Amino acid sequence: MGKEKQKQGLESPLIQVSDEEDNGVLGAKIVEELKTQLWLAGPLISVTLLQFCLQMISIMFVGHLGELALAGASMATSFASVTGFSLLRGMASALETLCGQSYGAKQYHMLGIQMQRAMFVLILVSIPLSFIWAYTGNILVALRQDPEISAEAGLYARLMIPSIYAYGLLQCQVRFLQSQNVVFPMMISSGITSILHIFVCWVLVYKSGLGNKGAALANSISNWINVLLLVLYIKFSPVCKRTWTGFSKEALHDIINYLRLAIPSAIMLCLELWSFEMVVLLSGLLPNPRLETSVLSISLNTCALFYMIPLGLSGATSTRVSNELGAGHPKAARLAIFVSLSMVITQGIAVGSVMFFIRRAWGYCYSNEEEVVEYVAKLMPLLATSYIFDGMQSVLSGVARGCGWQKIGACVNLGAYYLVGFPAAMLFAFIFHIGGKGLWMGIMCGVFTQMLSLLIITLQTNWEQEAKKATERVYNSISTNSVS
Repeated sequence: MGKEKQKQGLESPLIQVSDEEDNGVLGAKIVEELKTQLWLAGPLISVTLLQFCLQMISIMFVGHLGELALAGASMATSFASVTGFSLLRGMASALETLCGQSYGAKQYHMLGIQMQRAMFVLILVSIPLSFIWAYTGNILVALRQDPEISAEAGLYARLMIPSIYAYGLLQCQVRFLQSQNVVFPMMISSGITSILHIFVCWVLVYKSGLGNKGAALANSISNWINVLLLVLYIKFSPVCKRTWTGFSKEALHDIINYLRLAIPSAIMLCLELWSFEMVVLLSGLLPNPRLETSVLSISLNTCALFYMIPLGLSGATSTRVSNELGAGHPKAARLAIFVSLSMVITQGIAVGSVMFFIRRAWGYCYSNEEEVVEYVAKLMPLLATSYIFDGMQSVLSGVARGCGWQKIGACVNLGAYYLVGFPAAMLFAFIFHIGGKGLWMGIMCGVFTQMLSLLIITLQTNWEQEAKKATERVYNSISTNSVS
């Protein structure tokens, strides 16, 4: 009998209508869940986009200083993203599990302790990253990059070192507030920071005579402004009164358990992001590398821009799933996943259709060369298709973070991108000679494999068991802190 019940839980669909509730009640629940997720996702999309704009605004200011300055700043920004920002963002994502489930279980004081613990760990991690950034120029030269560009990138990266500490703290604050469904203050602080960043860049780049060095300093200043704004909100807002009770020595305990989630979280995110960056590097080995690299860089920037929508939905999904599991509501968690997948598929088809229809004009946003514009037009249908799959995997990755499946997610991403995606990209590009289009077809195979794997895992999950695991995780953390 027990085995039959377990089997039923494993094979249960995301949506079930019980004997006690009819379709009308279920429909009302779906509408309510839809409103909740849109309320969360809208501001989260804005926060992600505004934070993304800081680097973009700096690059735009540097772009008016000349090709060398632009190339150096672009290379430094890419290097910083690969070696620092992605790692810190991934490690902070462990808070989506820990804070989200603690909030659902109404253990509000644990949110502040978890955030402090994460901040402490990320500051320690930022120290060796600072040394890596300090030697960016030498590292790029060792990787056989242009010496002049490497020197410019090295100077730019050194002046960005203060921003790495701010970025880590900021990611912790964002997860802390997101887990409580407090998203509008983050949107306002990010908006204020972005507006001030334009002014700070103008002063430091043009008026002070610092040039591209001023843009790097502006990044650091703006990130710290954002951190300070959220510090003031968390400390003085009545909304955070229950979750922030001041600094505590408990934050220094149970660090190992935090790392058990944080390290797989970082690996899960980095394996995915690095694969896209490596595709651009591989394009330099193709015939006509300038054209291939330019077009794939445009493709990557295009996907990153549109990806902000599913990324916001991913954050909302993670919050809803972790909250409901922590509260011991497995059916509500399952309903949240169904609504999230429905939304991301709908918007994916809509946005993908727009990408297809503007394919012949989109290239002009980046270049006036007809060869580049035509190549971008050929790639856009592929980008539109991969966007739909990427959106679905983004939401399913949010489910994984909400449940605490980071180790599973890391294994899935390793297999999807490095056992399927890259071999397929090499096969299409260099064996079948499809070029840059083949590289993107390969990475698209990786995205589809990742999405399908996470979907199968989600559909086969026993949600009652996941709710029990969430409860155990929360109360084990409390008991460990009490004993320590």
